[in-house]
Amino acid sequence: MEHNHEHNHEHDESNGCRCGSNLEDLTLLLELGDETLECEIIGIFEAGGKEYVALSPVDSDEIIIYGYKESGDEGFELIDIDDEKEFESAAAVLDELLGEE
Repeated sequence: MEHNHEHNHEHDESNGCRCGSNLEDLTLLLELGDETLECEIIGIFEAGGKEYVALSPVDSDEIIIYGYKESGDEGFELIDIDDEKEFESAAAVLDELLGEE
């Protein structure tokens, strides 16, 4: 079961996300069923002791949140967030980091 969460946000580079030095310049292809989205990496952040990544489809104001886990040399995994409370917690932290109330 795939659990995608999307939010509309403006990104401010001084937002406090723990972004890697070049993450803002990277894009990745996110496959959602039959659809493939090219997404910019907004940043990686921590909430409730776990790491998450915020992605934004190119040419969109939406933000998609996934669990984030580093794997191997420079690799990482995106993890679906199946628990609504976990998602709400991660979204609240992201909103705070992005300066939204």
